[in-house]
Amino acid sequence: MSIDQRTRTDGPRTPLEADAFFGDELPALLREREALLQPGVRWLSPRPLLVEVEARRWTLTANGGRVDVHGGAQAGAAHVRLSAEQLDNLVDDQRTFIGFHSSGRLDQPAGTLADLNDWWLVLRAALDDRAIHTPGGMEFAARDGGRLDLRRVFRPDDDPDEMRHALEQAGYLRIAGLFSATEMDAIAADMDRAAPTYTAGDGRSWWARTANGEHRVVRMQGFDQHSPTTASLLRDRRFLAFADIPGDGHAADLRRADNRIEALFKPIGIVEGISDVPWHKDCGLGRHSYDCSSITVGISVTGADARSGQLRVVAGSHRALVWPARQRPGSDLPEIDLPTECGDVTIHCSCTSHMAQPPIERERRVLYTTFSLPPRTAAAADARARLRIEVREAAPVMVSQPPSPVR
Repeated sequence: MSIDQRTRTDGPRTPLEADAFFGDELPALLREREALLQPGVRWLSPRPLLVEVEARRWTLTANGGRVDVHGGAQAGAAHVRLSAEQLDNLVDDQRTFIGFHSSGRLDQPAGTLADLNDWWLVLRAALDDRAIHTPGGMEFAARDGGRLDLRRVFRPDDDPDEMRHALEQAGYLRIAGLFSATEMDAIAADMDRAAPTYTAGDGRSWWARTANGEHRVVRMQGFDQHSPTTASLLRDRRFLAFADIPGDGHAADLRRADNRIEALFKPIGIVEGISDVPWHKDCGLGRHSYDCSSITVGISVTGADARSGQLRVVAGSHRALVWPARQRPGSDLPEIDLPTECGDVTIHCSCTSHMAQPPIERERRVLYTTFSLPPRTAAAADARARLRIEVREAAPVMVSQPPSPVR
């Protein structure tokens, strides 16, 4: 088994023609893959969706597991307007509806993001020949054939093959006691010293406002440039060994000298901006079939639990075609808490659904960095950069997380 799920390669391609796509290509795929689609479509039972592309209209409907494309509008349908470029990016998996929403470019006159997420599943199933996850469709097998322990805490000297298997099956790991409290204390002090060097709008930090009116830096990019301990850690064999766990040729994503690792503060009571990101996949903005799965490594500078805000994951979601963000009601995939102590590490696949639980009693601090699969083409770096600039870095100023509770 492998966590390398890439099925597409960046490079020159012919732009999509909306009339040909909705008139011929999509209907043909829907008929060809009807048996694959039916269980998921029956479970979703999606509301009709009117797609408008530069004044041309098509309505997608689902009836008894069958999906049809009709020319024109239908009363009561959800409604989304797309530019020709947006439709091309959506079909080619460069962007998702969530990606358009996060960058402030989603034009949806009627319906909800839930409607669009349902139809995104149908489109991806048809386009990628991949079944939609339905309840009962996932098993978690241990190496000995028993049931995998989804709450297992690994130690640094545990069998790497056990870690690899757990990552492949569940999509995440928790490794206890990898770094010392002394190292984490030094990093925490560096975070305090670095914070005043970042300013809102500098293009290298995220900011959020708390209930008491404070405007706080919550994400500091390029943090190793401010922290000798962190810079040393990035060269440490304990850190570099993460690349070996998946067995797919991952490497530390250190090519971006301006942002090799990020330091995050998690304040209490966020009311504006993004600090505690709700349920999402890191590939939920787009490019799953080009980049997944990279692995995201979180280093707990302070401990994390339900009171201080912890990482939570959806087991098996990296293997399932599910919503790219938010949790669909009725999903049966287990939601798992990942509490940590100072110096512990969490690892999750880029297509594992996860969220940062808002702290309610005490703040926490964490470092995040990425280990990526080897690029297939030079064009991949350019496409990832466009996604980062157009969507990821626009998100904290275009959308806000739901207000966090204040004790």
